[in-house]
Amino acid sequence: MLVCDDERVLRALARATLEEFCAVVEAEDGDRALALAAELEPDVVIVDMMMPGRSGLEVVAHLRRDERLASVPVIMLTARAQAADQEAGMNAGADLFVAKPFSPAELVTAVRELLERGPRAR
Repeated sequence: MLVCDDERVLRALARATLEEFCAVVEAEDGDRALALAAELEPDVVIVDMMMPGRSGLEVVAHLRRDERLASVPVIMLTARAQAADQEAGMNAGADLFVAKPFSPAELVTAVRELLERGPRAR
């Protein structure tokens, strides 16, 4: 599991929530997330929509263009839950959205749903 968010507290919350049932690797920005995704080929990527530098939308779009990573499911974290934001995320290739602030149970449910679905169709 790869968690990418520029806020250390949210990365720590995601790690504490998820590490009971899977290994969690953290990235503080989009460039680091892409490097780790290429290296580790995670089962799920959780990425913040808005980050300085490379945004979550750019990260997801890059993952979808990479033949090895295109099928990795992606959860987009966002404080912007308007329909237009979700549409932009879906167009980039996100599979699910979790609104900030999120409850640990909500994040676990989203991750489990994607793990049960398996890799996304290319």
